[in-house]
Amino acid sequence: MKKSYFSSITLALVLAFLYVPILLVVAYGFVPNGVSMSYFDANGAFTGFTGKWYAQIFTGHYSVKSLMQSFWLSLTIAGLATLVSCVLGTTSALALHRWKDRLQSIHYALVYTPLIMPDILIGISLLMLFVAANVECGFWTILIAHVTFCVSYVAMTVLARLQDFDDRIVEAAYDLGAGPWYTFFHVELPILLPGIIAGGLLAFTLSIDDVVITSFVNGAGTNTFPTYVSSMTKHSRNLPSVFALSTLMLVFTCILAGLSKFISRKQPQKTKGK
Repeated sequence: MKKSYFSSITLALVLAFLYVPILLVVAYGFVPNGVSMSYFDANGAFTGFTGKWYAQIFTGHYSVKSLMQSFWLSLTIAGLATLVSCVLGTTSALALHRWKDRLQSIHYALVYTPLIMPDILIGISLLMLFVAANVECGFWTILIAHVTFCVSYVAMTVLARLQDFDDRIVEAAYDLGAGPWYTFFHVELPILLPGIIAGGLLAFTLSIDDVVITSFVNGAGTNTFPTYVSSMTKHSRNLPSVFALSTLMLVFTCILAGLSKFISRKQPQKTKGK
């Protein structure tokens, strides 16, 4: 088959569009000057690389104290939102899979709606709800807001996994004397686990980098990492520390993705062996 240069060039451009910005984030994490954001001095001489921004992160330097506080806040909220979303999303997907009636049609619509609703609309509606309920915006309002949109992604991911689920396995477990709880934890959950993990990783990613919804429901002193970074990009002298921390987050995300892929490959073999 004749090689198409147009296809190769198109592929190269698409890959460059996707990955060059990520490479720039990694590169700017080693820039020596946080003001000019350049590897060259006023005379055009190359000044080399530096690891001082990573050192500030790992040593807890006072200049990145607020940045690290926002990062740990984002990590805590994302972890809790993922945990709650996995529980609620999995139970929602199981309900949608097992029962087919008009009520479940409404249930499906409610789960699907946050996926297509603009973030700004979700943020405004949640803010109006908290104001009407006289709830002070802060940690818990951010967590509730993140669960609100994360649970839909988990539910849809698990529901897709359930499309290939053989319900006869559950019936066989019941025929052999297993109860509902035993059947769920020892039969259904191992099969659904790759889908739950995939949905959880997606929920974690969406939660930790959300800006629009969080900006509506956060309170004083509860800036998450994305909202804090968006406020400091134009005036901070420690901007390279943001790139350094973002690089560490990228590495952590790649590790999670690799673990998810490894578990999804091993899980069917484990289930088959049983």
